[in-house]
Amino acid sequence: MTGPSSAIPPPPAVDDPRVDLYADAIVPTEYGPVRTVVFRESTSCAPGCEPLEHVALVIGDVASADDVPTRVHSECWTGEVLHSLKCDCREQLDVAMRHIAQIGRGVVIYLRQEGRGIGLGNKIRAYSLQSQGADTVDANRMLGFEDDLRDYSMAVAMLRELGVKSVALLTNNPGKVEGLESGGMRVTRRVPMSVTTNEFNVEYLETKNRRMGHHIPGAGRTP
Repeated sequence: MTGPSSAIPPPPAVDDPRVDLYADAIVPTEYGPVRTVVFRESTSCAPGCEPLEHVALVIGDVASADDVPTRVHSECWTGEVLHSLKCDCREQLDVAMRHIAQIGRGVVIYLRQEGRGIGLGNKIRAYSLQSQGADTVDANRMLGFEDDLRDYSMAVAMLRELGVKSVALLTNNPGKVEGLESGGMRVTRRVPMSVTTNEFNVEYLETKNRRMGHHIPGAGRTP
């Protein structure tokens, strides 16, 4: 397993006005040393408030590189903190980090957009509706939200700041490919992410395949 050296490389020449590089350090992890770069949205709030922060987890040299293994991952408090069995988020994050660490080069973009963009409180409200029989899509719609409110423009801005030229996107969601490409980041290929099915997430995974256009290996795509 390889990783970056303790020396932090200088910021690349690209300067995207949507984000500001706020902090940059090497963090020792179970995946090896990970360059942890915190970006702040430059226009996310009114004067006086704390701007929204997103994180790039970088292994190896990705500046001016093509076909960089990349995971664009949205925050999931229930999966990553509680180890909830209702979703595949934590497992996908772990699989992506291990894959990138094994290769020795890549990026995980960690975006602060919980619950497909509806926030933690509304996500838990959606869970309550799911316990009454609604699936994940209908639960969001019953709360007045679209199926997926996530925005990938910050991911594109962060990758540009890191100097990445094109990515091999680790995802089961073709919508992420479209989101990055529409923002100006070239996606050379989509790399499927295998996840574990259990009694609590099987319906959720099948719903993502059937109603949201995902391609989750082993989730039993239904017609």
